[in-house]
Amino acid sequence: MSRTKTSDYDGFSAEERAVMKERAQELKKEARRKSAADKAAEAERDVLAKIADMPEADRVLAERVHALVKANAPMLAPKLWYGMPAYARDGRIVCFFQSAEKFKARYATLGFDTEANLDDGPMWATSFALTEITPEVEERIAALVRQAVS
Repeated sequence: MSRTKTSDYDGFSAEERAVMKERAQELKKEARRKSAADKAAEAERDVLAKIADMPEADRVLAERVHALVKANAPMLAPKLWYGMPAYARDGRIVCFFQSAEKFKARYATLGFDTEANLDDGPMWATSFALTEITPEVEERIAALVRQAVS
């Protein structure tokens, strides 16, 4: 069976290929121009949007945890981690909030990952149940966060 050519199209011309390459380079430059501050602001917006979408009980806790982490460890960068608010140093998670609703748990959790400096002998806690945030709980969270980044 023979094919008959229905057009003289041989692909893109050299000029068209050059223009496409130029546009690809422009897009790469635009992506690189996005500053670290822009990326950090976008990550924080993502975290705040995730918190805003939580059921009220979890949202109230997550908002306070977010404020306490920002106040006591401003060097930590907010980011989403497994769909939950987390706070990282140099890209590595230090602490995180887990919604009770998302994990079908009795309580929300404030957790600390291996980057957190909470070491206390041969055994120490790395997560804490949260049911409400009282002034005493705020003080404890603030102290834990400060210790985690020390």
